[in-house]
Amino acid sequence: MIWILPPWATAVAAAVAAATGAGELAAMAARLSARVPAALVGAAAALVVGAVVVSTGARSGDALIVVLLAFVLAACSVVLAGASPAPIVAARAAAALAIPLYVGLPLGAIGVIQLEAGAAATTWLLLVIAVSDSAQYYSGRAFGRRKLAPAVSPSKTVEGAVGGIVVATIVGAVTAPYAVAGIGIARAGVLALVMVLAGIVGDLFESLIKRSVGVKDSSALLPGHGGVLDRIDSHLFAAPVFFVFLRYFV
Repeated sequence: MIWILPPWATAVAAAVAAATGAGELAAMAARLSARVPAALVGAAAALVVGAVVVSTGARSGDALIVVLLAFVLAACSVVLAGASPAPIVAARAAAALAIPLYVGLPLGAIGVIQLEAGAAATTWLLLVIAVSDSAQYYSGRAFGRRKLAPAVSPSKTVEGAVGGIVVATIVGAVTAPYAVAGIGIARAGVLALVMVLAGIVGDLFESLIKRSVGVKDSSALLPGHGGVLDRIDSHLFAAPVFFVFLRYFV
């Protein structure tokens, strides 16, 4: 899709993914009685994606600032209108404010990468994360002995993480010069390494949220694969790393 459709289509897809992921997080928050309107956080997440793409492309933060200010006022007003003083109100306010930013800002960064760096760079980002995830899985199954974070994600192992890091770093280093102009193999390897590490943290962070609310998957939207958040958790942390590199180090 990213090679065929115009660049703005990626931003639209990112906005849809952000709205869906925000809705999944709202459902998880509700399991802890920290209920926030799914429509509000979903719409806010989509708007954050759009604001990131517009404001970054224009080299001006005005659009993003306006959207974020409006979002903060709207979220706080909704929480205020539907609550009486209680300890859970703080959790509701935190959820209403954090959810759209958690999914909206990184997915907006992907939209900017597609718009400014092109389909090859976006494909490379997706490739590095996909290779990392696959290598972690197969390395863990073949060699896994020590748990990486047993309280958060019991199935992940140190050996699996090392396998994912090594394989994805090598693949990223070798393929990046074909996707990102002016990057050498050494710098590409360092970039891929940092992205993979960030992706692992993103994966574990989402696992922490799910385990905290007592669910295995973020939703059942994708049968056999969980929800949208389960598919993009690594991207939410890796994409900002790539975005910053493209913006300031190329």
